[in-house]
Formats: sequence, C-alpha cells, structure tokens
Amino acid sequence: MLGENEYQIILSLYENGNSIYKIRQFLGYSRNTIRKVLKERTPPPFKTSQRTSILDAYKDFIQMRFEEASPPASNLYKEILDMGYEGSMSTIQVFLKTLPQLKFKKVSEKETNSYPYRIVKRDMDYHIWMHRLVQGAVTYEELEETLPLDKDVIHTLYSWILNKRLKYRNRAVTILAYFHQIPQRTIARFLCIQRLSVRSYITRFNSGGIKALFDRDRVEVKKFEQQEYKDAVFKVLHTPPSAYEINRTSWRMEDFCKILKQEGFPICKPYIRQITKDAGYKYLKAKKVLTSKDPDYREKLQAITRILSNLKPNEKFFSIDEFGPFAVKMQGGKSLVLPNNVKTIPQYQKSKGSLIITATLELSTNQVTHFYSPKKDTDEMITLLEILLDQYPDEECIYLSWDAASWHASKKLYQKVEEVNRPEYEYTHKSPFVKLAPLPAGAQFLNVIESVFSGMARAIIHNSDYSSVDEAIRAIDWYFAERNQHFKENPKRAGNKIWGQERTKAEFSESNNCKDPRYM
Repeated sequence: MLGENEYQIILSLYENGNSIYKIRQFLGYSRNTIRKVLKERTPPPFKTSQRTSILDAYKDFIQMRFEEASPPASNLYKEILDMGYEGSMSTIQVFLKTLPQLKFKKVSEKETNSYPYRIVKRDMDYHIWMHRLVQGAVTYEELEETLPLDKDVIHTLYSWILNKRLKYRNRAVTILAYFHQIPQRTIARFLCIQRLSVRSYITRFNSGGIKALFDRDRVEVKKFEQQEYKDAVFKVLHTPPSAYEINRTSWRMEDFCKILKQEGFPICKPYIRQITKDAGYKYLKAKKVLTSKDPDYREKLQAITRILSNLKPNEKFFSIDEFGPFAVKMQGGKSLVLPNNVKTIPQYQKSKGSLIITATLELSTNQVTHFYSPKKDTDEMITLLEILLDQYPDEECIYLSWDAASWHASKKLYQKVEEVNRPEYEYTHKSPFVKLAPLPAGAQFLNVIESVFSGMARAIIHNSDYSSVDEAIRAIDWYFAERNQHFKENPKRAGNKIWGQERTKAEFSESNNCKDPRYM
C-alpha cells in the first residue's frame, strides 16, 4: 500500500510533464496503480488492526529513532531490549516496513547515469555523505562534532582517504562511516566490497586501532610454509584413500582437504598444490604418484616405527636399495656459466659403461655400506647380507628394510635368512640374528637410502663427464667414505657439507619424501 510520500512523488512527476509510462519506468509501479493515484490524489486512511502487539509500547520510540538516524533493525532491537522488550527482531522489521520510505527501481544505463537506485531514502543519504567524504567535501570540524573518535584518529583516517591508494582508502572510509552510524551493508554496497571485509576492518580497528587497521608490516606465515602442514600433507598423501574409508584408488583434492581437516590441519586446495609443487612433485606419470596402494600399508608402517622406537644399542636397522643402472657419460645438470653462454651436452653419446650401486644405510649410526653389482637380483641381496653379517658380528640383531621389488622378497632370499638364523649357523659364524622389515609396496618415498642416493647423484653424477667407469667408481667411493667419516666424527647431522644436498634428513618418517621426483 502506497503512503503519503509515494503519492506526492507520483503527483509531482506527473505535473512536471512525465507520462504514466515514464513514471512506471522510473518508480517501478504498475500503470493501474499510477492511474489510481492520479485519480484519488490522496491515499486512503490506514486501517489499523484492533489486535494489540508486544511492540505497541515501543513504537513511538522506534519511530522517533527512525526519523532521527534511520538505524537498522538490529540496532533498534538492542536498544529496546534494555527497555524491557521481550519480542523478536522480526516484529521490529515488519513495523519498519510500515513507516514512510522512498524506494526506487534500478533503470538501465541508457536512461540514467545518476546515483544507484533501488535503495531506501536513508541509504541514499548515507551514500551521499560517503561520496562527500571521499571527495573531501566533509570538513574536519564536521567529523569532530559528529564522530565519537579522537581528533588524531579522525585526522589520520581522513588523510588516508585523500592521499592513499584504494586498498587503504576503503578501510578509512569504512571506519568513519561505521562511527557515523551507517549500516555495514550500506558501506559494503557503496565501496563495492564484501560485507565480510567491512566486518574485518571494523574488528581490526576495535581490537588494535589504526595500527592494526593499516598494518602493512605484518609478516604472516602462510600454511604452505609451515612445516607441520607440510608433514601432514605428505602423511595423508602417502596413505591410500582406502585407509580413510574412501572408495577411490587415488586422491581427489576434495577428499584430500576433508581428511586434512579431520586430522586437525585445515588447508585450502591452492596451498596443497603449492606444497607438492615446492617439493618437486607432479601428477603426470604413474612413477611419480606419491600414494602407496599396499592394503597393509598402515600395519607395515607401524611395524617399522615400533622397531625404530625400541631399537637397542646392540641392534642395527638397515635401509637397503639399488641405484642405477646409469650410464657413464657426459651428464647434464645445473651449473654456473658466464653470461650469454649456453651449456650443452650431445644428444647421442657413446656410453663408457654402466654402473649399479647396491647400498645400505644404517639409521642409528648414519653409515653407508655399498658395492657395485652387475645386475639386480636375489644373489646380490644375499651378497649384501653376507657383507653385513661380517661387518656387524657383535650385534645381537640386525633389521633389513627394503621396498617391494621382486628380488627383495624371493624364496631363495628367505631361505638364506632362515639358514642364518639357525642356532648352529649363529654358533659357528658368530653372526647376529636377522629380521626383515619390508616397506609397503609402492612406498619408495619412505626408503631413507633414497635420500642419500639423491644427494650423491647431485654432487657426483650430475654435471659429470668421467673418462671411464673406474674414475666414476673412485668418485662415488670417495663420496661415501667422506660421508661415513663425517658422521663418525659428528653423530649429529651437520650442514654446509656436500651431503647437505640430500633431499631430506636421513631418518625414518611417514612424511618424508626421500626419493627426488626429478631424478627417479
């Protein structure tokens, strides 16, 4: 039902020469409604209901406050609660709709370029005040008289509005408009920003003043830079989705975020992508997939963790794997070059030979034992076992841990281990007891020896051009000898050494990425 103000506007527009069609376009009312107004000239008397309302005792106060400053219903609700009001805010909202308000309909840009429409009259007044504020038409004296803020604060905010760029100007306008009793919704609409941003600016100002509002020196550590989030991401990524009761063979980003949130590490998709990208991983080829599909993944992982946590001084744990075969020829890699020089290597080269390194890393002493193999098979694993038995005769027990390669789990190898563990063999050869702790299938990223191989490859093989296989062997032996000597003299891990280029710390961890994806 149209009120007195609407009748006056329609009559005024008609008397100024506007047709019914133009009035309809401008105000949004139907032509029949406009004809009725022109015919009646005055609105019919409002029929009030005889029912009493819980708001009746407060209507005069609400109407007075509405005429003074037109505050939102939420502010009025808080005010009359202190006066004893026991109703809901929706009752106030319904009553406010009965008060005289001027509404406009948004028209096309072809018809007008004037101020935004479809806002109530009080909002238009707010928009005009904020427009004057941005243009510098509001004086300091006017702000000091109307705003409950210190003079220094007002001067600082106003100077930022006039002199700073948009990002900080919006914050200053938000605070001055807020203390001018302008609703947050109207501020957000005027500045064309989210209402959440307006709330954030107000909260920061109320908690820390101008310094918190314009804190440009704040150094915030992003989640993708925090080590605990990196460890959580790779811990989940290494685990098959089925372990979390997700019926998929590989991770989806939606499931990934959900599981991380359940684990207490909420993180967004872009940050997860940043973590995996920084680690050098790409979801392109099967060999680079980080997820183990072993159905017994958790059981095997817990078994290894249990062994390492209870490892005695007279026990040793060995991480075993092979490196290669790789050809002895000119190798590429990163290196320092002069400006305008391009380092190249021949696409086709004649190999000087090839090498396969079979090695083991003892985790408690950080010592590497290695030899060169003609091929990868069970016989080489038996050879390595015999070398370890001779090298560590005084140990009570040794644990052998390797990946799920076929020659690591052959019957011939298991028979050899059973033979070594027989009492008569142990008595004759004075050898330690041997236990196997296999890694989950497809979990090369947990094999700690891979970290040592990555460091060795970067230091010794990349950018190399050895003249023969013997020269390459001497370089590799030298590297491992230096590394072993260093960790004998320094039990704790030390940096600034050539083996400091290793990808991760030489320790067993579920979140480790020991194998460098760029040099698989």
